[in-house]
Amino acid sequence: MQRRFPTRNTLAIIGAAFFLATSFTSLSAPLRQLEQNNQASATAKIDRIEPSSWWVGMQSPALQLMVYGKHLDGLEARIQHPGVSLVKSSRPENAHYLFLDLLISPDAAVGNVEIEWLRDNKVQFKSNFTLNARRPGSPQRLGFTPADAIYLVVPDRFANGDTRNDTIAGMRDPAQRNVPGGRHGGDLQGLTQHLDYIAGLGFTMLWPTPLVENNQAINSYHGYAATDFYRVDQRFGSNEDYRQLVTQAKKLGMGVIHDVVLNHIGSQHWWMQDLPSHDWLNQHPTYVETNHVRATVQDPHASIEDRNKFADGWFVQTMPDLNQKNPYLANYLIQNAIWWIEYADLSGLRVDTYSYSNKEFLAQWSKRITDEYPLINLVGEEWSMNPAIVAYWQKDKVNQDGYRSYMPSMMDFSVYENLHTSLVGGKDGKADIGKLYLAATDDFQYAHPENLTIFEGNHDTPRLFSALNRDPALLKMAMIYLATMRGIPQMFYGTEILMTSPKKRDDGKVRGDFPGGWSGDRVNAFSGENLSKQSKSTQDFVRNLFNWRKAEKAIHAGKFLHFLPQDDCYVYFRTSDKKTIMVVMNRKEKSQSLNTSRFTEVLKGFSKARDVLSGSTQDIRQQIQIEGKTAHIFELQ
Repeated sequence: MQRRFPTRNTLAIIGAAFFLATSFTSLSAPLRQLEQNNQASATAKIDRIEPSSWWVGMQSPALQLMVYGKHLDGLEARIQHPGVSLVKSSRPENAHYLFLDLLISPDAAVGNVEIEWLRDNKVQFKSNFTLNARRPGSPQRLGFTPADAIYLVVPDRFANGDTRNDTIAGMRDPAQRNVPGGRHGGDLQGLTQHLDYIAGLGFTMLWPTPLVENNQAINSYHGYAATDFYRVDQRFGSNEDYRQLVTQAKKLGMGVIHDVVLNHIGSQHWWMQDLPSHDWLNQHPTYVETNHVRATVQDPHASIEDRNKFADGWFVQTMPDLNQKNPYLANYLIQNAIWWIEYADLSGLRVDTYSYSNKEFLAQWSKRITDEYPLINLVGEEWSMNPAIVAYWQKDKVNQDGYRSYMPSMMDFSVYENLHTSLVGGKDGKADIGKLYLAATDDFQYAHPENLTIFEGNHDTPRLFSALNRDPALLKMAMIYLATMRGIPQMFYGTEILMTSPKKRDDGKVRGDFPGGWSGDRVNAFSGENLSKQSKSTQDFVRNLFNWRKAEKAIHAGKFLHFLPQDDCYVYFRTSDKKTIMVVMNRKEKSQSLNTSRFTEVLKGFSKARDVLSGSTQDIRQQIQIEGKTAHIFELQ
């Protein structure tokens, strides 16, 4: 069966030998270590407390600390801090771990919370974690909405602001800019330095691919194989650098969306050397890869074998599959997401490989976060072109099996697929604008189609310009659709300057370096220096389009009404109480004169249409003139 999903294929192929040598063939080693740990007796030592900080006044007063160290057996924790109660101390199989359940009252004292460690009622040593005051208004933070437009970046490939952190002593995978799958040096400082460029394009949300530590041997740049959930990768910068990025983005009117992976970790995650328990991972006697058949979750006829293989199989050999049925791990992942929102002041989360995780856990995860932040937005990646599969995961969907999700948004892969095939065709090579019409007719399946995230491409797909046969006219049509269709638009960095890639999947080349992000680049897309005329024209077009969109409430929240395509021309309207927007997409090579009489139910009372990008006006009482292979946005007057 051909895979239609992000494979991380380079990790699977190149990384297999490394992983098999260092991890999978000795998967029993961490489990054997459990027995050795439980037999050991020596001086106790605390190496990690996660999370190391929390906040007073959270919606839920409960907090669970993961404590990791050496020889913790026989130790008892004691906390004597105003407003903090130690409710329970739990020991998993591995004597190197403890889980402390705390209750933090709304009036708890801010500052360091001291933990005394006792053996035989005598204090052996002390450690601490920090309680902070929350930002004013933090619980009511507003997430990304259809009024926003999202700019997706791969930080390693956008801009290198600090060459000193390109390679870090002691970390694997040093910088190799000449290697497509290597680290190229992009970082948080570079991204922060160019926030004005992104804001200037009209984007109001920034989505960087994962920033947490990925200390893997190869392909670590993409971030989807975490080795530390609480630490920004040093080659990107520090946790504080991340906070500064968000702070500076907010000054420019932008929020930041944090990319999260709940399904798996990297094979070099510190847990892999000393697992908390035998069921921390979904493990098998031999390597079992997921079958990647997402529909097994919803399929009423699916075998237990197939369903379990999808959910419990590993994504690739270098990405151990997390078992979210373990309550300690589930709580750890939930708290980690909340911690990043509160710590970095985020506007939302994007969840990678969403449906691969345990579905009961996903409901718990999304509910806990939205209970804490009722107005935040979360978007999940479900790589399916079938709207029924994607709709299953969205909040308020009434599912036949009774499953209840709390995920506000999902990625709309059906719109992505149909956008491409409508303009250049699918395998048959026959373009058909009617596919956009049919894609919209599936909205009845969604609880909230207006809150879906629509996109022209991402870090796992061929570049839009290449997919559209390097036709700038078709790309502009696609961008107009993206900006005016219902939902929250997301654009991949570089689309605005016609960046290219192979049509077949090639991750390293899809995620190419943004020109001008490195000292010495001949082309600088930030300043426009040496940018081709065609690229500059498209960049200006995108800038004008998305800056126009920012203020258009008819686009953000207006009703969507469309008409059956005729002569390869698709017409739809976005209407609010105060404004009506008409969008016309003509896929034909030649100009057309559209008889406007069939649009009377919307056009009644209007006589003119002003093109919002060119400013030109047409009389629309009888017909409207549209050039070939173009899309136009008209404000009706």
